[in-house]
Amino acid sequence: MDSHGGHYLNKAALLSPIGGARLCQLALGCAVIALVKHRASYNTSYGAICMAVWCACFAATAVIFALDVTRLHTCLHVSWENLPVAFAALATLLYLTVSVIYPVHFVRLECPYSGCEERNFRMAVTACSWAAFVAYSSEVFLSRAKPGRVVGYMATPPGMLKVAQGFVGCVIFGALVNGSEYAHHVATTYCVVVFAICFTMTALIVILSISGRTAILKLPFDHFVVIYTFVVVLLYVSASVVWPIFCFDKKYGTPQRPSGCPRGRCPWDGKLVVTVLSYVNLLLYVADLIYSQRIRFVSQHPRVQL
Repeated sequence: MDSHGGHYLNKAALLSPIGGARLCQLALGCAVIALVKHRASYNTSYGAICMAVWCACFAATAVIFALDVTRLHTCLHVSWENLPVAFAALATLLYLTVSVIYPVHFVRLECPYSGCEERNFRMAVTACSWAAFVAYSSEVFLSRAKPGRVVGYMATPPGMLKVAQGFVGCVIFGALVNGSEYAHHVATTYCVVVFAICFTMTALIVILSISGRTAILKLPFDHFVVIYTFVVVLLYVSASVVWPIFCFDKKYGTPQRPSGCPRGRCPWDGKLVVTVLSYVNLLLYVADLIYSQRIRFVSQHPRVQL
């Protein structure tokens, strides 16, 4: 309810560009789920993962949209400047992932199915999933921080990079669980500890920003973020050097993929994935550190524009 006597419903949530992007997300998400359930199928573990992502994103988008339209988000103990954009950034990454996984495992250009109907449905699912990815990307683009605009931390480049870092960290853990044999050496165990600490702290910063409780930190939030990111960069540099040495050097590991290693369950593949993603996350944290320094500088000198 608007205490100033205005409309009960938030018309801007419907008529704004962000509202339009969310309506597209809901429509496309509903279309994907309906197509998969009707005829496209998802009868493998990869299909189940894709279906879980589509359903979770659709449900969360519906809740955020309803809270925004009805203004009920004012009753929640969350920072509404941070929650929607953080979820949109996460949903963008999730949709990007499943939009690649689903066609790789389910779509074939040839027509092995009766009447090609199932193939056509799967191609339609892929098209709608990519369109939904564009819709979520549009919300992130529209919600991003601009000079002279007051936004939450998650709408800034460092905030969005935090979401990407957490997402990559989750994929790293998935590769570690898939038989990466990290416990064979103390050095690789150290790398796993580094990944876990960095992921936990990044998730903590995101949670504090979304809940609006950054004031509980002993340091000013911008100082804390810069110091933390600098420490994480150093930790990731050490892990990104140690991990490939103890996984692929002849003295400690296997430089080449074993010929008899089963595809999809090969520890060597998991080690390679962790190596690549550790460098990806290192680049994300370096970019985060650079942007965090710029935002801190601008906040101290408001006349200097980004």
